[in-house]
Amino acid sequence: MAFTHPWVLWALPLALLPLLLERSHSKHYSWIGLLPPDPLSSIIGLLLKALAALSILFVILGLAGPHTLEQKVLRTGIGAQIGLVLDRSASMDDAFVGDKDGHIGETKSVAAARIITNFIKGRRNDMMGVITFSNSAMYVLPLTENKEAVLSAVQATAGNSLFQTNIGGGLTSAVELFKDVPDSGSRAIILISDGAGRVSDMVQQKLRDWLQRYNIGLYWIVLRQPGGITIFDPKYTASGYDGHMPTEVLLYQYFQTLRTPFNAYEASDPRSLETAIADINSKEKKPIQYMEKVPGHDYTNVCYWIAIVMIAFLLAVKYLEINTWRSA
Repeated sequence: MAFTHPWVLWALPLALLPLLLERSHSKHYSWIGLLPPDPLSSIIGLLLKALAALSILFVILGLAGPHTLEQKVLRTGIGAQIGLVLDRSASMDDAFVGDKDGHIGETKSVAAARIITNFIKGRRNDMMGVITFSNSAMYVLPLTENKEAVLSAVQATAGNSLFQTNIGGGLTSAVELFKDVPDSGSRAIILISDGAGRVSDMVQQKLRDWLQRYNIGLYWIVLRQPGGITIFDPKYTASGYDGHMPTEVLLYQYFQTLRTPFNAYEASDPRSLETAIADINSKEKKPIQYMEKVPGHDYTNVCYWIAIVMIAFLLAVKYLEINTWRSA
């Protein structure tokens, strides 16, 4: 139990006043020695004093603002710990070709923010964090159960974009989201980009080790222009291919060497991006354990109501006493 205004508790000794002080009577008698003892009246008088003392006690407690503290309760649900890694390079301001739902001319960043927002709203027990990247990574939000905070962070990525595509920096920053967070049983990074900068050998080895150490799967959604290269083109895996290898393909081949689960998707319009997110949504629904914050309960009004009931009873007794004297 805690108190919003604990200094008010210094007034608690005032609750003893009704027990220590004798009330004055409206009529006086010269001598009552011949009257027999009346234990019932003595008990009733003592109970009335106790009620008065308790009334003062609960008023003081109400003024102090009693409440219980926030608690964390271990729950079991369906979901995952997910790190969102979103491309903020200048090419994300290019428009998609549109879809049949009327999202024509929608930029890649706006479409990604809209579709991810729907993805987040449809999930219940996740912990999500957000990293964005351009020429460097930007730490936006740690892993949290606060869905409103995650939605705000994602929607903020739909603004103006910046310069280059430093995927390595974005991914290493995303892995750090999981370092000090207990493993719930299902962990994944969702990387959304429309290109692929080069990742150094040192960063590649670091990512490979970290993803395995922290048990993190990876989903990569490549936003491509219609008619552009595809990372799934079999010619890039042919032994006789000696042409220039696109950076997207090199990154895809590296991701395939990871020691944790990896899935890649390509999206050339909002509808295909939505399909990719829907597939990830279906895969990342596993039993997990998570800590739910249970807010404390405020007992201020309870104290006031108890005091009101007791004071009302004392007033009723006082009213009966007055009427009794008048009828005598």
